[in-house]
Amino acid sequence: MRVVILGGGKLGYYLAQNLTDREYEVKLIEKDKFRSAKIANDLEIEVICGDGTEIQTLIDAGVSKADCFVAVTGRDQDNLVASQLVKGKFMVDKVIARANNPRNLEALRELGVENAVSSTEIITRMIEQEIDSSGIQLLASLNKGQAAICAITIPLHAEIEGTAIKDINLPSSSLVISILRDEKLIIPQGDTVIYSGDQIVAVCEAYSQKELKKIFSKIRKDEYI
Repeated sequence: MRVVILGGGKLGYYLAQNLTDREYEVKLIEKDKFRSAKIANDLEIEVICGDGTEIQTLIDAGVSKADCFVAVTGRDQDNLVASQLVKGKFMVDKVIARANNPRNLEALRELGVENAVSSTEIITRMIEQEIDSSGIQLLASLNKGQAAICAITIPLHAEIEGTAIKDINLPSSSLVISILRDEKLIIPQGDTVIYSGDQIVAVCEAYSQKELKKIFSKIRKDEYI
């Protein structure tokens, strides 16, 4: 895969390094001459010293042949302009732009950069998931923090115990993908029955985690008496 990265700051540098290690064909655009030379020497990749918001620089970087363009400069305006040029003039399908200020995310997306991302937003979502889903172990965050893979252990005397998955009213956005029972992995079917002590692994939208916890962790009323 051919990837062109705009921006040779820390994020651009480590992204280029990571992709190069994975044997991607990487080119990088950076304005600063000193930094351009350093990245080229360190990573042994082609670095175009120039302004990524100018068409000629994008041509020099071979953007028209790129499978993916990633704009990660420290200026949201530059990331937006470059992304729009790459999508509109060079017809690159996969364009990703960094929003340094999370308040600019919606503006970027409304102006045609669907894959606008903000590290601030992602980290905030992960923190919110950890706080809001106490009792659920977050295994992975998906789709920029909008979804998650999580694990829930069914407590003793759970209301759900003895119930088949097909009879559980799960949120429409969730799916049970595995069950760990006595160190044995079970790939569940609709008639698979849930028991106390089972560790349920599910994929769900971030907002569904509270509801999943309530369904799988609720104790039978007679156990409170």
